[in-house]
Amino acid sequence: MVEVSIAGQLRLGSVELGLSPTVLVLLVGVFFLTSAISMVTGSTSLITVPALLQAGVEPQVAIATNMAALTLMSIGATLPFVGQSKLDSRRAPGLIGLTLVGSALGAMLLQRLPTSALSPFIAASMLVVVGVSLTMGDRGLEPSLAKRSDLGTAIGYLAAFLLAIYGGLFSGGYVTLLTAAFVGCFGHSFIEAIATSKLVNIFSSLVATLVFIYLGLVDFGLGLLLGVVMFSGAFLGGRVVLHLPNCWLRRIYVVAVIALALRLL
Repeated sequence: MVEVSIAGQLRLGSVELGLSPTVLVLLVGVFFLTSAISMVTGSTSLITVPALLQAGVEPQVAIATNMAALTLMSIGATLPFVGQSKLDSRRAPGLIGLTLVGSALGAMLLQRLPTSALSPFIAASMLVVVGVSLTMGDRGLEPSLAKRSDLGTAIGYLAAFLLAIYGGLFSGGYVTLLTAAFVGCFGHSFIEAIATSKLVNIFSSLVATLVFIYLGLVDFGLGLLLGVVMFSGAFLGGRVVLHLPNCWLRRIYVVAVIALALRLL
């Protein structure tokens, strides 16, 4: 139960949230809308982490608490695809295994690397993704029936591992880049890539959250509240995505990636 303390701060049960009611309402709105829209675009943390920083949350705590909320969001984002034959169940076990290792490594780097130094890298990576997306023709509009080369498949798994390291460290842009890797390397349609990336992100966010809990960086009350909000937004967004054609998913994706890349430059 959310209550207001004498000092005007919110409490969730016995946990002090340390935020005023107005700030918390704004955060809830931002997190809900972002989690719903990012079902297609990814890059949730590029919006939610700055929002937490603006609310006065310490940088490392903001990243860690956001990661905890992302775990619930990823579950909500994956549920609409269960039983819809959109998940790559054949590659999922290998992708999840690599993600668990990579994400744990990334999370352990949080206290050692300045996250601000990552912005130019993310922006450059996203511009590369835009270039690839604009030149891939019909790729991603329908699942590729052609047999994937061993080299292409290996590159896909390597990309998943390297991106998991970044995903465990910060996560901003992680799912966006992972979606592009799945389309390019595995021949996924956009909806398959979106669905599979959401499943993989459950494990990326979860293992990073466990590391952050061990390091004492997670604000449990705020993380739980925002996690429930993000679960709801992502579940709603997932239901909408199921009814959008791949051509529209690609258009939304490319426009979002361009906007996010320009914002970071």
